Amino acid sequence: MVHVLPSAPRLAQPELNIPAFTPRSGLFTERAGRIGTEEAFNLGARVAEVEALGERVIRCNIGQPDYPLPQHIADALKSAVDRGLTTYCAPEGIVELRRAVAESLSERHRMDIDPDRVVVYPGHRPAIGFAHLAYVEAGDEVVYPSPGYPLYESFIPYFGSVPVPAVLREQDGFGLTREVFEPLLGERTALIFLNFPSNPTGSVATRAQLEDLAELILERTGPHARVFSDESYEAINFDGHEHVSIASIPGMESRTILSSGCSKTYAWTGGRVGWAVYPTVREAQVARRLSINHFASIPPYNQWAAVEALTSPLSIPAIQEMVKGFQRRRDLVVAGLNAVPEFRCHMPKGAFYAFPNVGGALERLGALEAHARLPEEVRGNTSPATLFQLFLLHEHRVATVDRRSFSRHGSEGQHFLRISTATSEADLEEAVRRMAAAAGDEAGFQRFVASGARLTL
Repeated sequence: MVHVLPSAPRLAQPELNIPAFTPRSGLFTERAGRIGTEEAFNLGARVAEVEALGERVIRCNIGQPDYPLPQHIADALKSAVDRGLTTYCAPEGIVELRRAVAESLSERHRMDIDPDRVVVYPGHRPAIGFAHLAYVEAGDEVVYPSPGYPLYESFIPYFGSVPVPAVLREQDGFGLTREVFEPLLGERTALIFLNFPSNPTGSVATRAQLEDLAELILERTGPHARVFSDESYEAINFDGHEHVSIASIPGMESRTILSSGCSKTYAWTGGRVGWAVYPTVREAQVARRLSINHFASIPPYNQWAAVEALTSPLSIPAIQEMVKGFQRRRDLVVAGLNAVPEFRCHMPKGAFYAFPNVGGALERLGALEAHARLPEEVRGNTSPATLFQLFLLHEHRVATVDRRSFSRHGSEGQHFLRISTATSEADLEEAVRRMAAAAGDEAGFQRFVASGARLTL
């Protein structure tokens, strides 16, 4: 005989207000179209097109040192591979590297950094994106330098936050002044990007200048606002200038995410080892969780090489030699540009870029008028300086990067190019000579604009 158990009483089901499914008209989501990018990477394909015609382009567009990875770091990298350190590791980075970062920064900036506040990344770009993700709600304001590293701005439309560019002025040496900065801060400020030494301008900040900025931040923003201090070029300073971190200013360590890495300091852009020091262990734990979801961990052999870079006494003379070389090149390029009547270039104090004002060349060539005559859909995606940049590339075989690629907001009416000095002195001398020739080539410029060439990046 089969006994049938009584059915359990059915619970009332809540009504679900599920919206009707509407098929998308395209393959990609709307949010995927909102995220920006770094246009300097798009330029590589244009350079390759020109070189395919059989003439070498002088590449003054690439933001990576052309010096070799110091041998002691390369040896440590190979040793780590030989020892089989090729597996997954801690998502926040191996403890040895986090400890080395904490000790190095604590010593330099007179801070007391807990290694548990350090998170290691594949380069420092993820730290920028994670800062937007973790600290900024839709409608919050993000303050950032313009011109500045493009990823500060590119995430803003993706997350629905509000761009608040701090437009840097040539007459201020592209420094961030109180006059510019103060009106931008308020209760809606969630995230502030600072970058010293600066890409693309090469400006640096003194302790007094950072104290002034810190005073404004502490007075005008709430306790949850965070400063993202991009210190990727911290080791490359000229003329006796010393790098100062805003995190070392009283009251700012608890507000600041300090980000740097191996790419610029050790001429190791391919190693993809960066890090961020968070204000609290709790914030570092949130960043660790984000890392797990995006890339799990970075190769331990690269991290062991980074430990060697940070702790070996052989690193200091290698860095000093590189910085001396970059200073010689800076002097050569700035003097050469300022000898051309159509150019004006301030003297950068750090990094490895020159950022000349090419407005005189644009006026002589008729680039402002040529830009104004472009169809609206083209004109909105280029600038007079972009036209000159592309003319330099296609007709005079010099690759540079336009002002618009370093934050679009605030770039209107600013006529600058970024020139990387990460190439040989002979190439830099020839590049300046070609730029001078291009500045006087009115007929060639007009032919180029009328040629049907693509006038956007």
